[in-house]
Amino acid sequence: MPDVTTPGAAPPGRRTRWPLLLGLGFGIDFLDTLGIGSFATTTTALKLGKLVKDEDIPGTLNTGHALPTLLEAVLYITVIRVELVTLVSMLAAGAIGAWFGAGIVSRLPRRKIQLGMAVALLVTAVFITLRQLEVFPPGGEALALSGVALLIGVTANLVLGALATLGIGNYAPSMAVVSLLGMNPTAAFPIMMGSAALILPAAAVRFVRSGRYDKPTAIAMTLGGIPGVLVAAFIVKSLSLDAVRWLVVAVLLYTSVLMWLSARNEARAGGLNLATS
Repeated sequence: MPDVTTPGAAPPGRRTRWPLLLGLGFGIDFLDTLGIGSFATTTTALKLGKLVKDEDIPGTLNTGHALPTLLEAVLYITVIRVELVTLVSMLAAGAIGAWFGAGIVSRLPRRKIQLGMAVALLVTAVFITLRQLEVFPPGGEALALSGVALLIGVTANLVLGALATLGIGNYAPSMAVVSLLGMNPTAAFPIMMGSAALILPAAAVRFVRSGRYDKPTAIAMTLGGIPGVLVAAFIVKSLSLDAVRWLVVAVLLYTSVLMWLSARNEARAGGLNLATS
């Protein structure tokens, strides 16, 4: 008998675990709003809990996090007043990079990019830490870029937008770019969330049309994620500048380790040696 399951519907015989999924949505989007990211944590939770078929995970996390990510962008753009030209330029660069860069970066060695990014984030975390400990001059507090700094920022966001199509998150790298350019670290939040908000809904629409997602899980994660975003955004808004800088260091270190482990696992799966490949 042919499969007549409605696209996006849960597989027959599997009950949707609403309390668990609502809690996951809250927790994951809470962390996402702090800059931790949501894709790696969502993928891990869905796989370990066997909540969704593996082939439906990409569509489920894109559809489930689309609205919370839009809310994150609106909140941060409203609350953190990054200068308009800087904000629009960076967001446009990220969107253009994601749109036109997909075909280019898809041919690049993902594992080597992850390793390079892991090292770059680690170095940036050390640099910011030395600033915090006053070994180096303190970081900047600007909410605008101009001239060469703006050109560097736009170029960096263009590259990060393209790399996002490989599944390499842009949150921690965006934090690194903003900090190294001497901006207030809180400026990273509207830039990185705004970039994600331009990319994620478009991807979600494609998955909905194809039916390659788990609809009940996506709905539950959206409903749980929205209050998670609101709570976390209030916390970030209330943090001192010093506390935000330490938060950035924590995110950079976490993401650096995550990328290195991911690259190592891919190398092992392919029978490669990280030291020689």
